[in-house]
Formats: sequence, C-alpha cells, structure tokens
Amino acid sequence: MPKIYLSPSAQEFNHYVDGGNEEYYMNLIADAMEPYLTASGIDFSRNQPEMPLWKIINDANGQDYNLHLAIHSNASPDAQAGKNTGVQIYYYPTSERGKRFAEIIAENYRPIYREPMNIKLVPNANLAELRKTKAPAVLIETAYHDNRADARWIRDNLDNIARALAKSVAQYLNVPFMEP
Repeated sequence: MPKIYLSPSAQEFNHYVDGGNEEYYMNLIADAMEPYLTASGIDFSRNQPEMPLWKIINDANGQDYNLHLAIHSNASPDAQAGKNTGVQIYYYPTSERGKRFAEIIAENYRPIYREPMNIKLVPNANLAELRKTKAPAVLIETAYHDNRADARWIRDNLDNIARALAKSVAQYLNVPFMEP
C-alpha cells in the first residue's frame, strides 16, 4: 500500500487577514484529505501542530514514504501585504519525481483556483521540507492569506483543495482516485 507524509503548516503565528491562522486552515485541508486518501487505498501519516520543523522532517524521514506533501498558505512581504494573489508549488530543483508531482498538483488545482493562470511551479533548494526529506517532496502555498479574496477562497474551498491534492497524490502513485 502506498504511503505519504502529510505536513500541514505548523505556523500558527501566520494570521489570516480576516481571522484565523495558517496552521488552523492547513490542518483543516489535511483533515479533509484523509477520507479521500483512505478511500483510494493510500496510507498516510502526518505531523502534529506543536512539532517544530526539524521534528517534522525527522518524523517524515523515520519511515519509507512514497511522497512528502507540505501544505501552506502564503503571505506577501510587508510592503506588498494584501496585494499578491496566486499559488506557488515548490519542488527541489534536481528532483524529477518532485517536479512531476508538482506538475500533477498544478494540473488538478487549475480547475478550482480562482486565477488558474496564476499557479506557478517553483524549483527551490532552500526550503528544508524539500531539501532534507528522503521522499520526493512538494510544498504548496495554496493561496495568499494576507489577501482578502485569496483568504476567503481558501476558507470557502477547503474540501475542493483537499480533493484536488488527494487526487494528485493518487494520480502520482498511479492508484485509482476514489470518493469517500
């Protein structure tokens, strides 16, 4: 049975422009992914909100996973707060499997995101969850939580996001995607 590591943000200090925080909403997305993964025959483990990043990485590297999926929402630099929109899907530059997974996520995310042409794949060698995890890894910034329209879109589409991500996992693992 294929197995993935889900890593929703543990950044409760990243507040949404209109209430709530990144940790809370990204964990709701991971919660909503679980029934889709289970129905599709995909086993999973996940971090706990109180875990620091180094412990999340150690936990993810403690077993053999087929994938590592970090789920975040983005914030603009102070000078641009509230002005940016879009989705970034990060993968490690030399990871062909990570890039392939990122491409699949983008393909499944375009039909649900409010600005489908504003979804970008971004190679990144600096993010620890991409650089230090053993399994092929992707970190998705689901949208900007400091932009009112994006923050509202995240809250209004938790299940759509979860479904798109779970469908992407199943597609990458070449297993049938099943509705719960």
